[in-house]
Amino acid sequence: ASWGRLDRLIAALLKAVPGIERLRLTSMDPAEVTPELVDLFKSEPRLMGHLHLSMQSGADAVLKRMARRHRQADLLRLRDRLPDIALGADLIAGFPGEGEADHQDTLALVERLGMAHLHVFPFSARPGTPAARLKRLTGDVVKARAADLRQAGARQRTRLLAGFLGKNVRVLVEEAGKGFCEAYLPVVFEGGSPGGIETVRIDKAEDDGLQGHIVS
Repeated sequence: ASWGRLDRLIAALLKAVPGIERLRLTSMDPAEVTPELVDLFKSEPRLMGHLHLSMQSGADAVLKRMARRHRQADLLRLRDRLPDIALGADLIAGFPGEGEADHQDTLALVERLGMAHLHVFPFSARPGTPAARLKRLTGDVVKARAADLRQAGARQRTRLLAGFLGKNVRVLVEEAGKGFCEAYLPVVFEGGSPGGIETVRIDKAEDDGLQGHIVS
Protein backbone atom coordinates (compact mmCIF):
# COMPACT_ATOMS: atom_id res chain seq x y z
CA ALA A 1 0.00 0.00 0.00
CA SER A 2 1.05 3.59 -0.59
CA TRP A 3 0.80 5.42 2.74
CA GLY A 4 1.57 8.87 1.36
CA ARG A 5 2.56 10.34 4.72
CA LEU A 6 4.85 9.14 7.47
CA ASP A 7 2.34 9.91 10.23
CA ARG A 8 -0.22 7.58 8.60
CA LEU A 9 2.34 4.80 8.35
CA ILE A 10 3.38 5.19 12.00
CA ALA A 11 -0.21 5.30 13.24
CA ALA A 12 -1.07 2.20 11.22
CA LEU A 13 2.00 0.35 12.47
CA LEU A 14 1.28 1.10 16.12
CA LYS A 15 -2.33 0.05 15.68
CA ALA A 16 -1.48 -3.16 13.84
CA VAL A 17 1.29 -4.19 16.23
CA PRO A 18 0.13 -3.38 19.78
CA GLY A 19 3.16 -5.24 21.14
CA ILE A 20 5.42 -2.37 20.05
CA GLU A 21 6.15 -0.56 23.30
CA ARG A 22 8.50 2.10 22.00
CA LEU A 23 9.10 3.65 18.60
CA ARG A 24 11.84 6.21 18.00
CA LEU A 25 12.30 8.37 14.91
CA THR A 26 15.72 9.55 13.82
CA SER A 27 17.46 11.33 10.93
CA MET A 28 14.30 13.13 9.88
CA ASP A 29 14.18 15.82 7.20
CA PRO A 30 12.55 18.74 9.06
CA ALA A 31 10.28 19.28 6.05
CA GLU A 32 8.80 15.82 6.70
CA VAL A 33 7.75 16.72 10.26
CA THR A 34 4.19 17.65 9.33
CA PRO A 35 1.52 19.03 11.69
CA GLU A 36 -0.06 15.57 11.60
CA LEU A 37 3.19 13.96 12.74
CA VAL A 38 3.49 16.55 15.51
CA ASP A 39 -0.04 15.64 16.64
CA LEU A 40 1.00 11.99 16.73
CA PHE A 41 3.95 12.83 18.98
CA LYS A 42 1.54 14.57 21.33
CA SER A 43 -1.08 11.81 21.41
CA GLU A 44 0.88 8.55 21.13
CA PRO A 45 2.90 7.68 24.27
CA ARG A 46 4.68 4.84 22.48
CA LEU A 47 6.31 7.36 20.14
CA MET A 48 9.40 8.46 22.03
CA GLY A 49 9.80 12.13 22.95
CA HIS A 50 13.01 12.49 20.98
CA LEU A 51 13.52 13.61 17.41
CA HIS A 52 16.78 13.84 15.47
CA LEU A 53 16.63 16.24 12.54
CA SER A 54 18.73 16.54 9.41
CA MET A 55 18.94 20.29 10.08
CA GLN A 56 22.39 21.03 8.59
CA SER A 57 22.30 24.76 9.40
CA GLY A 58 20.29 27.32 11.32
CA ALA A 59 20.88 30.14 8.82
CA ASP A 60 18.29 30.63 6.10
CA ALA A 61 20.85 31.84 3.55
CA VAL A 62 22.90 28.66 4.01
CA LEU A 63 19.84 26.42 3.93
CA LYS A 64 18.81 28.02 0.65
CA ARG A 65 22.30 27.45 -0.78
CA MET A 66 22.06 23.82 0.33
CA ALA A 67 18.68 23.51 -1.44
CA ARG A 68 17.06 22.42 1.82
CA ARG A 69 13.29 22.69 2.07
CA HIS A 70 13.07 23.98 5.66
CA ARG A 71 13.91 27.33 7.17
CA GLN A 72 14.66 28.62 10.67
CA ALA A 73 11.01 29.57 11.24
CA ASP A 74 9.91 25.96 10.61
CA LEU A 75 12.23 24.73 13.33
CA LEU A 76 11.02 27.34 15.79
CA ARG A 77 7.39 26.38 15.10
CA LEU A 78 8.26 22.75 15.72
CA ARG A 79 9.79 23.58 19.09
CA ASP A 80 6.75 25.71 20.00
CA ARG A 81 4.42 22.79 19.31
CA LEU A 82 6.62 20.21 21.04
CA PRO A 83 8.19 22.12 23.94
CA ASP A 84 9.16 19.01 25.94
CA ILE A 85 10.64 16.81 23.24
CA ALA A 86 14.39 16.17 23.21
CA LEU A 87 15.81 17.47 19.94
CA GLY A 88 18.94 16.49 18.11
CA ALA A 89 20.38 17.50 14.76
CA ASP A 90 22.97 16.85 12.10
CA LEU A 91 24.89 20.06 11.39
CA ILE A 92 27.48 20.95 8.77
CA ALA A 93 30.11 23.44 9.91
CA GLY A 94 31.69 25.74 7.35
CA PHE A 95 29.51 25.12 4.31
CA PRO A 96 30.85 27.16 1.35
CA GLY A 97 29.66 30.75 1.56
CA GLU A 98 28.76 30.52 5.25
CA GLY A 99 29.55 33.89 6.84
CA GLU A 100 30.23 34.61 10.48
CA ALA A 101 26.68 35.93 10.87
CA ASP A 102 25.33 32.64 9.46
CA HIS A 103 27.42 30.70 11.94
CA GLN A 104 26.14 32.84 14.81
CA ASP A 105 22.55 32.26 13.61
CA THR A 106 23.11 28.52 13.81
CA LEU A 107 24.65 28.77 17.29
CA ALA A 108 21.73 30.89 18.47
CA LEU A 109 19.21 28.44 17.05
CA VAL A 110 20.89 25.51 18.79
CA GLU A 111 20.44 27.42 22.05
CA ARG A 112 16.83 28.47 21.36
CA LEU A 113 15.79 24.97 20.33
CA GLY A 114 17.68 23.27 23.16
CA MET A 115 19.47 20.95 20.73
CA ALA A 116 21.04 18.43 23.11
CA HIS A 117 21.99 15.68 20.66
CA LEU A 118 24.26 17.13 17.98
CA HIS A 119 26.19 15.38 15.24
CA VAL A 120 28.56 18.02 13.84
CA PHE A 121 30.39 17.44 10.58
CA PRO A 122 33.01 19.81 9.14
CA PHE A 123 32.17 20.47 5.50
CA SER A 124 33.76 17.97 3.17
CA ALA A 125 33.15 18.26 -0.55
CA ARG A 126 31.81 15.24 -2.42
CA PRO A 127 33.07 15.08 -6.00
CA GLY A 128 30.39 15.81 -8.56
CA THR A 129 28.05 17.67 -6.20
CA PRO A 130 27.13 21.36 -6.70
CA ALA A 131 28.76 22.22 -3.36
CA ALA A 132 32.09 20.82 -4.57
CA ARG A 133 32.26 23.64 -7.13
CA LEU A 134 31.82 26.39 -4.53
CA LYS A 135 34.66 28.31 -2.93
CA ARG A 136 35.50 26.71 0.40
CA LEU A 137 36.31 28.28 3.72
CA THR A 138 39.75 27.77 5.20
CA GLY A 139 40.32 24.65 7.26
CA ASP A 140 41.00 26.62 10.43
CA VAL A 141 37.68 28.45 10.17
CA VAL A 142 35.75 25.24 9.55
CA LYS A 143 37.46 23.50 12.46
CA ALA A 144 36.76 26.41 14.82
CA ARG A 145 33.10 26.59 13.83
CA ALA A 146 32.67 22.85 14.31
CA ALA A 147 34.13 23.22 17.81
CA ASP A 148 31.74 26.10 18.56
CA LEU A 149 28.76 23.98 17.54
CA ARG A 150 29.88 21.01 19.60
CA GLN A 151 30.32 23.24 22.65
CA ALA A 152 26.85 24.72 22.17
CA GLY A 153 25.38 21.22 21.93
CA ALA A 154 27.27 20.14 25.06
CA ARG A 155 25.78 23.05 27.01
CA GLN A 156 22.28 22.08 25.93
CA ARG A 157 22.92 18.45 26.77
CA THR A 158 24.03 19.44 30.29
CA ARG A 159 20.81 21.42 30.74
CA LEU A 160 18.69 18.54 29.48
CA LEU A 161 20.40 16.06 31.79
CA ALA A 162 20.01 18.33 34.82
CA GLY A 163 16.29 18.66 34.12
CA PHE A 164 15.75 14.98 34.92
CA LEU A 165 17.08 15.11 38.49
CA GLY A 166 14.49 13.73 40.89
CA LYS A 167 12.20 12.62 38.08
CA ASN A 168 11.11 9.18 36.93
CA VAL A 169 12.04 8.00 33.44
CA ARG A 170 11.17 4.86 31.53
CA VAL A 171 14.33 3.04 30.49
CA LEU A 172 14.69 0.40 27.82
CA VAL A 173 17.31 -1.95 29.30
CA GLU A 174 20.05 -2.81 26.80
CA GLU A 175 22.13 -4.73 29.32
CA ALA A 176 21.80 -5.23 33.06
CA GLY A 177 22.08 -1.85 34.74
CA LYS A 178 22.20 0.20 31.53
CA GLY A 179 19.74 1.58 29.02
CA PHE A 180 18.22 4.63 27.38
CA CYS A 181 15.29 6.76 28.51
CA GLU A 182 12.63 8.34 26.29
CA ALA A 183 14.85 11.37 25.63
CA TYR A 184 17.63 9.09 24.31
CA LEU A 185 19.88 9.72 27.28
CA PRO A 186 21.95 6.88 28.76
CA VAL A 187 20.85 5.78 32.24
CA VAL A 188 22.81 3.65 34.72
CA PHE A 189 21.09 1.81 37.61
CA GLU A 190 21.16 -1.45 39.54
CA GLY A 191 19.31 -4.44 38.11
CA GLY A 192 17.01 -4.81 35.14
CA SER A 193 16.85 -7.44 32.40
CA PRO A 194 17.88 -6.82 28.78
CA GLY A 195 14.84 -6.01 26.65
CA GLY A 196 12.73 -4.96 29.62
CA ILE A 197 11.45 -1.48 30.40
CA GLU A 198 12.02 -0.15 33.92
CA THR A 199 10.91 2.99 35.71
CA VAL A 200 14.01 4.65 37.14
CA ARG A 201 14.19 7.60 39.55
CA ILE A 202 17.10 9.86 38.58
CA ASP A 203 19.48 10.64 41.45
CA LYS A 204 22.44 12.09 39.59
CA ALA A 205 23.15 13.81 36.26
CA GLU A 206 26.64 13.96 34.77
CA ASP A 207 27.97 14.80 31.32
CA ASP A 208 28.08 11.13 30.34
CA GLY A 209 24.47 10.44 31.35
CA LEU A 210 22.03 9.82 34.17
CA GLN A 211 22.22 7.61 37.26
CA GLY A 212 19.30 6.38 39.33
CA HIS A 213 17.45 3.49 40.92
CA ILE A 214 14.53 1.33 39.85
CA VAL A 215 11.27 2.32 41.50
CA SER A 216 8.97 -0.28 39.93
